[in-house]
Amino acid sequence: MSAASEARKHLADAHRIVVKVGTHVVMHDGVELALGRIMEIVEGLARLRKAGREIVLVSSGAVGMGMRVLGLKERPRSLGLRQACAAVGQGHLMSLYTDAFARFDVTAAQVLLTQEDLADRDRALNLRTTLMRLLELGAIPVLNENDSVSIAELVEHRRAQSGAAAAVPAGFGDNDGLSARVAVSLDADLLVLLTNVGGLYTANPRTDAAATRIAELAGVDDVARARADGSSAGGTGGMASKLEAAQLASAEGTAVLIAGGAETRVIERALAGEDVGTLIAVASRRPARIRHIAVGARQRGALVVNDGALRALMGEKASLLPIGVVGVEGTFDKGDVVEIRDGSGRVHGRGLVNYPADACRKLAGRHSEDIDAVLGWRGYDALITRDNLVMGAV
Repeated sequence: MSAASEARKHLADAHRIVVKVGTHVVMHDGVELALGRIMEIVEGLARLRKAGREIVLVSSGAVGMGMRVLGLKERPRSLGLRQACAAVGQGHLMSLYTDAFARFDVTAAQVLLTQEDLADRDRALNLRTTLMRLLELGAIPVLNENDSVSIAELVEHRRAQSGAAAAVPAGFGDNDGLSARVAVSLDADLLVLLTNVGGLYTANPRTDAAATRIAELAGVDDVARARADGSSAGGTGGMASKLEAAQLASAEGTAVLIAGGAETRVIERALAGEDVGTLIAVASRRPARIRHIAVGARQRGALVVNDGALRALMGEKASLLPIGVVGVEGTFDKGDVVEIRDGSGRVHGRGLVNYPADACRKLAGRHSEDIDAVLGWRGYDALITRDNLVMGAV
């Protein structure tokens, strides 16, 4: 069996999947709604959700939808007008997804982001917690960059058209970058970038009839970047943007598939091992976030736990509740990495803590329902949630 087919075979095991759909997947020519295509994608994602996989959808198209509702035939040049289109279009776009998923008895949840939400440690932790809870509840979060208040994506579109230097940080300015960062934050097994071409080609397939699809990349290098030509006329991305996103995600442990959004059941076919799109595989399947918690981040302190809590953490993969904590060591803030120790001082794990050290000291040994009374506010029921814990070899 070839290396490529071995890599494809692993896609069947993908449990947590982030799917990004571009403007040209949602809209025809950036203006007319591609309703049939959207419904087919939604139906496929609903099937995957009901089969037990966790799905996050990142959808572009708010500006295009707003143009359609407002009767605009050409994409506005004014930044303010594009923001207005995004404000009008986002509600209509989310209504479409809500109704479409409801037809298959799946709940959709809107989450609008700005680049600062993933750059700020506390906000990124809150976002991860929200998304994880939605996934546990069986919902499909539908994400988009909040273009009505964040101009990063809209400025990137103008930059792409003019060839000017980027005015936003690398990796942002389009939903490709946002989806990659969300995938890394969630330890996703797979990021699927659905676009209006079938993957990365040896040349631009629109201008070169001899161009052939590249089935798999070992990584994103200068040769791959040189093959990326141009950007979408109605969107902010393009193949170059997708390769940047693929490089970010694959370097942190998430496999990436770039595929055609108009292809029938393309995601399900890919998960079944079929040779569709361009796959950027990863050598290690250990999630980057877990690796970061285990060995990459500096620990700021420790939570000392009793024997019952330690057994639950090691055997049941439970969250660390306040009642299981008997001591707090060091000075740390919410979102810092702390060690999990027993009474003898032995380290059994590490995790991202949900409360600062002073709050943890006040909550130690208390029930979760007492958090409000002790602190005067409540953030989380657990001091460390199970998805932010690494127990055992750390």
